[in-house]
Amino acid sequence: MAFAGDILLDGYVGNQIARYGTKYPFLKTAPLLKPADLAFANLETPVSIRGKASQGKTFVFRSKPETLEGLVYAGIDGVTLANNHILDYGQQAMLDTLIHLDRNRIGRTGAGANIKEAFRPYVKTIGGKSVAVLGVSRVLSGPAWYAGEKTPGAASAYTDEPMLSAVRASAKTHDFTVVYIHWNQEFKDYPEAYARKLARSLIDSGADLIIGAHSHCLMGVEYYKHKPIYYSLGNFVFNRSTRGGDKTLRSMIATFKLDPAGKLTSRVVPVQIKQGQPTPMDPSYNRVTYNLLNKLSYNAVVDTSGNVREK
Repeated sequence: MAFAGDILLDGYVGNQIARYGTKYPFLKTAPLLKPADLAFANLETPVSIRGKASQGKTFVFRSKPETLEGLVYAGIDGVTLANNHILDYGQQAMLDTLIHLDRNRIGRTGAGANIKEAFRPYVKTIGGKSVAVLGVSRVLSGPAWYAGEKTPGAASAYTDEPMLSAVRASAKTHDFTVVYIHWNQEFKDYPEAYARKLARSLIDSGADLIIGAHSHCLMGVEYYKHKPIYYSLGNFVFNRSTRGGDKTLRSMIATFKLDPAGKLTSRVVPVQIKQGQPTPMDPSYNRVTYNLLNKLSYNAVVDTSGNVREK
């Protein structure tokens, strides 16, 4: 399994796509993602040509439908839509996003026409094992963005329910459950106290792996009950942030292997975002990334080959 961080296909990246083609953002990392039995990321944008920009937001994004061709090329199986940009252009553009993903056969979780669909995990069977990925967000622009019984929106992580019940249901039904969560503060190196507590609740409810996003920079790793929590994978395909600086360009792909006995091993593959394109780097760059992760992590250690283990 391979997990990547935030993918934005608008703004500077959108201009690069218009200039170089839809495959451009993924040319250097497709060889890393395609071999995975499951490749997953956070799609940080609605995909539509309709809708009106949300008022009062500093940054609003909307990507053209054809930009999804890049995800297909890269072998990305699915995306989470539970984030603070999926409703940048309103409910119509969000619903269009679901349609365009389905047309491109890209799986999805984290948003939907109603709360049931929003909390429905993406599921893929790998080697006879059922793997589920459930997307939720603790960063949304208010209750109007939360999916309701009959209203479109994102899967909210502001309250334990129905989130924890969805995790418990997934754990009962599937062999392995991943929670991909949007949380914490932008450009911060360490998670907030609530995030560490919430991670434990998710694992207590049956999650086997937690992947985080939203900070736009790398955060560390923590183990709880021998299960890994990756607090942030940082950006993946994204514009450079003037507020966050160069650390928003340091990224990685987190890879996991699950053996027949259910043992999970992990390794990170550092990349650097260059002109909107994540790019594998040399050993020197990788060492700096590993050292950074060791500094930011709690009870986890990253060795000189990128392997991650519990202390």
